[in-house]
Amino acid sequence: MKYDIRQLKLLSNDQIADGIFDMRLDYPEGEIPVQCGQFAHVYVPGKSLRRPISVCDARDGVLRLVYQIKGEGTKIMSQMQPGCMVDVLAPLGNGFSVQPGKRYALIGGGIGVPPMLYTAAQCDHPLVITGFRNEKLVILQDDFRTAGAEVVLATDDGTAGQKGFVTDVLRERIAEVDEVCACGPTPMLRAIAQVCREFGKPCQISLEERMACGIGACLVCAVKVRKDGEEIMQHVCKNGPVFNAEEVVFGG
Repeated sequence: MKYDIRQLKLLSNDQIADGIFDMRLDYPEGEIPVQCGQFAHVYVPGKSLRRPISVCDARDGVLRLVYQIKGEGTKIMSQMQPGCMVDVLAPLGNGFSVQPGKRYALIGGGIGVPPMLYTAAQCDHPLVITGFRNEKLVILQDDFRTAGAEVVLATDDGTAGQKGFVTDVLRERIAEVDEVCACGPTPMLRAIAQVCREFGKPCQISLEERMACGIGACLVCAVKVRKDGEEIMQHVCKNGPVFNAEEVVFGG
């Protein structure tokens, strides 16, 4: 895993939904060596631990990170002003593996939606299914369409798109796709994995776990996976965040 620490100039840091911000960073070296599904570890002034943020987009010399305020660290991030330098450790982890000639269903739930945008840019007319609790949290719908995706929006309360869950849409449309890639809360990923097993579709999932170092040196983000018939522990930051859904041992 090759990664570097860079000081990147903040171009913009705009609120795009309730508590959700779109941070864009200048990447002066040109092409950004990021695989879809990888993440960046952002240093927050005054905090000892970096904040892991999935890469939303990485094109045209701009690294785009879309994040949600979930605590003091991300609140400080939201207050960063254009022109300041942001300390970024990236790219980290292993991302999605997408192949030409396949049609993918790309599924995002909540703040798991942003990494699916750069993934969509690597696919040929993917089916993108996005799920949010309500209309105040909906993001990136037009961005996905610009990337050439067919987009289906679902909200828990029906205030935007169709009422229901991403798994409801997946069941209706799964026959149209060859493979599924998903990112979001663990209960959603567990349900998606189950649907894919029922229909015999390959599935890659990006796990959301708390992490500290971001490079596999600590044990904070350890998860249980099944390899060669044995259950072992691996790190989300180093071995993931993307795993084959069949390998993940879901608790509960």
